[in-house]
Amino acid sequence: MQQPHTTPDTGGRPDTRGRILVVDDDPTVAEVVAGYLDRAGFAVDRAGDGPAALERAAGHRPDLVVLDLMLPGMDGLEVCRRLRERGQVPVVMLTARGDEDDRVLGLEVGADDYVTKPFSPRELVLRVESVLRRARPAVPRGRLAAAGLTVDPEARRATKDGDELLLTLREFDLLAFFLRHPGRAFGREELMREVWGWDFGDLSTVTVHVRRLRGKIEDDPARPRLIQTVWGVGYRFDTAGKEAV
Repeated sequence: MQQPHTTPDTGGRPDTRGRILVVDDDPTVAEVVAGYLDRAGFAVDRAGDGPAALERAAGHRPDLVVLDLMLPGMDGLEVCRRLRERGQVPVVMLTARGDEDDRVLGLEVGADDYVTKPFSPRELVLRVESVLRRARPAVPRGRLAAAGLTVDPEARRATKDGDELLLTLREFDLLAFFLRHPGRAFGREELMREVWGWDFGDLSTVTVHVRRLRGKIEDDPARPRLIQTVWGVGYRFDTAGKEAV
């Protein structure tokens, strides 16, 4: 049964940190998550299923969506896909499963982060804050360009040969980071720390995002020329665009 849409009472506090849409069919989980986010200073909307979430997002675009993977009817993966079709709103996925394939699937459809149930609500708030910080860089840097790619961090816009690239939040940050450090090899741990702002986490997150980014900037993602794999180390951005041998 669909849960009613609610917004916690902020007591007249202005919405200064952003609006979060929490999508979970478990009213207890949704209430706890919404309560912690509200106390952290966010305005919170809630939806109990996929269609309600899409309707809510269309009516009042959120700054971020906390999205349960296991929803009745339309699952979280499909909701995430449809949200991505409408724009680049950041998504933090919730999953009760511990299987890596499910986490990777969430990242593949464009989730920016995920948290596995059971989770600490405080950890979730920290993840939300981390994703939003990346979406709103405090100090915009100058325009970046190399190998037919351009990145404008202030406008959050990236192009390849003049055509706009549809990148998720993390894909954009990863590309910008590579363009700032051409020719240097980075390990996955280092990329996670520098791009995601995490000192620990599932390194498959980096692998999935590199694969997705290659699919959008490489002429042939199966034979990448720009983002090179450095065996035993990690990845290197090659502005010359020469295929590795």
